Amino acid sequence: MLHAPCNMQDLTPILAVVRRLLLLVSAIVFVDAMLFGALTPLVPGYAEEFDLSKTGAGLLLGSFGAGALLGGIPGGIAAARFGPKRAVVGGLLLLALASFAFAAADSAFALGAARVVQGLSSTFTWAGALAWIAVVAPASRRGQVIGTAFGAAVFGTVLGPMFGGVAELVGTRPSFVAVGVLVLAFTAFAAIHPAAPSEPTTRAGLIRALRDPRFLGGLWLNTLPALLFGVLILLVPLALYAEGWTPFAIGIVFVAAGLVEVVLNPLIGRASDRVGRLLPIRVALIFSTVVAVALAAASEPIVIAVLVGASALAFGGFYTPGMSLGSVRADVAGLSQGLAFGLMNTAWALGEMTGPSVGGALAARFGDAVPYLVGAALCVLTLFATQRVAGQRARPREA
Repeated sequence: MLHAPCNMQDLTPILAVVRRLLLLVSAIVFVDAMLFGALTPLVPGYAEEFDLSKTGAGLLLGSFGAGALLGGIPGGIAAARFGPKRAVVGGLLLLALASFAFAAADSAFALGAARVVQGLSSTFTWAGALAWIAVVAPASRRGQVIGTAFGAAVFGTVLGPMFGGVAELVGTRPSFVAVGVLVLAFTAFAAIHPAAPSEPTTRAGLIRALRDPRFLGGLWLNTLPALLFGVLILLVPLALYAEGWTPFAIGIVFVAAGLVEVVLNPLIGRASDRVGRLLPIRVALIFSTVVAVALAAASEPIVIAVLVGASALAFGGFYTPGMSLGSVRADVAGLSQGLAFGLMNTAWALGEMTGPSVGGALAARFGDAVPYLVGAALCVLTLFATQRVAGQRARPREA
């Protein structure tokens, strides 16, 4: 999984620690992402049960992002000040609570409230887990380990729609209660794992990071794919459901697409370590533009399903280089990894909340093609922006 450098004697013990921690971190983000993705095939049924319009269904999906936006900065501060381990344990406890609340929900408002708590919990688990692995891993391997952890998260997202489809068949209440119990088991496992040291948080480091165009670019590269996926997971299930596809069949589509992304992210992370982050980012931007335009033009359900798979390659290509870029630039600015990932969580949450809510409103008024075309335009603008940022030279970090 990790390729040891030439100086094996010096780094072999470190890599052994990284492997063990990477397994724990991957398991944590896997469970969190599985619950996030579980709602995707259930949206059409909830929209029908509670008489939700596309705007209402978008708000239900976007409620996760609202919780993540609310907790992004506090989650990062908690990971930096109290240590990644405590942030992870606290986040997992909140996640278990959200699972039990979702199981007991009997209205659209209750479902939305449970999703808000789930989004809030994810900011603590993700900031803590990714800061944990970023602090321990050598800088030269950071893209690879982040890509591996994110690949596990994508695998959780892959199983999420399948889990949602199965929950539709066997009952959502026992399914989400069972996941809540599983989350509690992971909480206990995380609690007994050796803790990582806390990182100092300084105002000067935060100011330097927020003045760094590359760090801000890393934040945007978390927002943009979340926005694109947010539009996708709202409009595609509704379109396929209208054509007679069952929640289970819709779940299969997203499972197949997600499996592609599971394999893709570690490879992108390794490539970003070796050739830099700019090339993978530009390729993803070009491909995403093409896929978004194709989704705007597609009407046949089979074509839409195929394009979901293409979107996993395109939209999913941003996350790993974006997070790796933000993590490295945080080091340059003197910003703690916990707070850096908290800011990246906030950036992701902004896209995850905006994509389905604004995308749903645009689709309800102008048709499904418009939000996809808006996403394509954002990709083109971002591609042009990379030309400007690439021409700037990074200043060395001052002592």
